[in-house]
Amino acid sequence: MKIVVVDYGMGNLRSVAKAIEHVAPKARVVVSADPRELASADRLVVPGQGALHDCLREFLARGLREAVEKASREKPFLGICVGMQMLFEHGEEGDTQALGLIPGEVPRFARGLVAADGARLKVPHMGWNEVIQTIPHPLFAGIADRERFYFVHSYYCAPRDAAATAARTEYGLSFTSAIARDNIFATQFHPEKSAAAGLKMLENFTLWRP
Repeated sequence: MKIVVVDYGMGNLRSVAKAIEHVAPKARVVVSADPRELASADRLVVPGQGALHDCLREFLARGLREAVEKASREKPFLGICVGMQMLFEHGEEGDTQALGLIPGEVPRFARGLVAADGARLKVPHMGWNEVIQTIPHPLFAGIADRERFYFVHSYYCAPRDAAATAARTEYGLSFTSAIARDNIFATQFHPEKSAAAGLKMLENFTLWRP
């Protein structure tokens, strides 16, 4: 099995690759920006961190759009953090036109967020938080509902179709923290930074047969 981690010059690519190698030692894990490598992959991972407009600029400059869009229709596909955000139509950050594979927007957390107990919440949302599963999904196999995962982001995904939401998280509001559609699964949180639960999710991805 060949798993390609898409390299567009942004994000913690090596830590994602190392985590996948750990849970799937028999797989061939490749970090690449070569569309031919993406086309020959059995599974594709698009990670990312930083600003959506910067990530998307580098992504498009490397000529990756066609190969990633094709993979998103044909093979198991995992997006992580900005790799989830770029699947949507439009990002508020930099007024960015994204890939448009999932209908919806990527707005910024509003100022003045408060927790249920009245405490003020900081933006970016950074650290561990609960992930509330809203649908059963193979990538949640063996992971308890409300398990805690690691987040770092100032923008969040707002799918237009509620059926695309696979999990939600509370941070001053209830936002979509994972999406699922056909062979696409994507998370706002970082499985590769989320200890045992994150490794389990990555392992589930390597076994997933959508």
